[in-house]
Amino acid sequence: MGLMGRIFDGLFGGGRNIIRETAEVFTENREASAMREAELQGAVLQQFGAEFAGPRQSRFDRFMDALNRLPRPMLALGTLGLFVSAMVDPIWFASRMQGVALVPEPLWWLLGAIVSFYFGARHQVKGQEFQRSIAASMAMAPVAMHNIALLDAMSGEASETRPGAGDTGVDAALTAAATRPEKNAALDDWRSRAETR
Repeated sequence: MGLMGRIFDGLFGGGRNIIRETAEVFTENREASAMREAELQGAVLQQFGAEFAGPRQSRFDRFMDALNRLPRPMLALGTLGLFVSAMVDPIWFASRMQGVALVPEPLWWLLGAIVSFYFGARHQVKGQEFQRSIAASMAMAPVAMHNIALLDAMSGEASETRPGAGDTGVDAALTAAATRPEKNAALDDWRSRAETR
C-alpha cells in the first residue's frame, strides 16, 4: 500500500471522515440537530397523548378541571358584584376600597402579570383560531367566485328573471317605454263583449 493510500485510509478509513468530525467541533451538525428536535417533538406529543388519552377517573383530576374553570367567571361576577355593592351600601364599599388602596404597588404589578398571562394565553389561542378560520374562508373565495360564474353561465337564458335585470336606470325614454301598457287581446275581447251586452 502506498503513502497516499495510507493517508486516505487514516483520514476516511473504517467509516470515519476526519474532516467532518473536525468541522463538527466548531459547528453543529444540522442533520443530527433536526433528528434530535424531531425526537423531542415526538416525545412531547406522546406525553400529551398519554395525558389526555383515557377518561379521567380520579376525583383529584375532576376537581382540578373544575378549579381551572373558575377564575374567569369569578373575576367577572366579582367585578359586577362590586358595582352592585357600591349602589346598595356605598359606605361599606368605600371602606373596602380604602383597604384596597393600602395594597402595595409591587403586589398590583404581580397581580397584573398573573392575570395578563392567564387571560393572554387564552386570548392568543382564540385569536389564532379566528385567524385560521378567516384564512380558510379566504381560501374558499376563489372556489365560490368560480361557482358563481358557472351558475351565471348556466342561467344565461333566465337572466331576465334576476332582480335588477330589467332596471332602466336613468334613461327616461326607456322607463316610459317599459311602463307603457301593451295591447292585451284578451282584455280587448272582454271589453268588447261587455259593451255589447
